[in-house]
Amino acid sequence: FWFVSAVSSAQAEVTFATMDLSRAFDEYTSTKEADKILEAKGNEKKAERDKRIAEIKKLKGEMDLLSEDGQKEKQAIIDQKVKELQEFDREVRDTLRGERDQMVRDILKDIEQVLQGYGSEQGYTFILNDRVLLYKDKNLDVTEEVIKRLNKKGDKE
Repeated sequence: FWFVSAVSSAQAEVTFATMDLSRAFDEYTSTKEADKILEAKGNEKKAERDKRIAEIKKLKGEMDLLSEDGQKEKQAIIDQKVKELQEFDREVRDTLRGERDQMVRDILKDIEQVLQGYGSEQGYTFILNDRVLLYKDKNLDVTEEVIKRLNKKGDKE
């Protein structure tokens, strides 16, 4: 009896809202800016990779013109260049992944800060990610307001 009355009195004060976290993430201007930066870095590294591949192809083309001993020496150089290319690919992949992961953490931290401020200001007890809900009243969705505040925050920085 005591438990039921405590729960029902607490329920009267509880307010909920929902938010589409993935939409907020995607529409946040900082996300778009970070994606552009990562894309530019990726394109820069791709150009460098293409140069390395062209060099390997050139060496392979030169190999046919050499004597057997010259071919062995050239093959050793090619093998080393291929190994360097593989290492380059791994380093680029790891670096870009690390930068992307940090960017995601920073953006999620921004979203969390804005959500906490908004939720407190509006008197919400809970703001839930709408992706885990089976049903929701569309009037409870605060995604648009959170996106506006996020982008306003991003403009100030």
